[in-house]
Amino acid sequence: MRAFRGATTVENDNPAEIRVAVRDLVNEIIAKNRLEDDDYVDVILTVTPDLTSMYAGTALREECGFDDVPLLGAVEANVTTGVDRCVRVLIHAYSALSRTEVVPVYHGQARRLRPDLVDD
Repeated sequence: MRAFRGATTVENDNPAEIRVAVRDLVNEIIAKNRLEDDDYVDVILTVTPDLTSMYAGTALREECGFDDVPLLGAVEANVTTGVDRCVRVLIHAYSALSRTEVVPVYHGQARRLRPDLVDD
């Protein structure tokens, strides 16, 4: 089993933007890591305190079809140096990839979180 991570940001706190951002992020994590539907164990999603218009887990279920995958949502610590309007995703899934082969995905301002892992 491996953990597949990523993060994204939205310009505004509204459901339409959150849906698109979560969908695009998770679809890229899935594609880059060659994950299949039966591989998923669970998903942890966190949001910064400034995102209150919808649950990120709802976006994941409705936009990506994660209806039968256990989801856990949480709010990030409100750190002054953090990234605003950010959604983080951690997917636990079965995979034959080694830990060094796992590809993290960072979109938007979330690229600041781990510049060492971002491909330009």
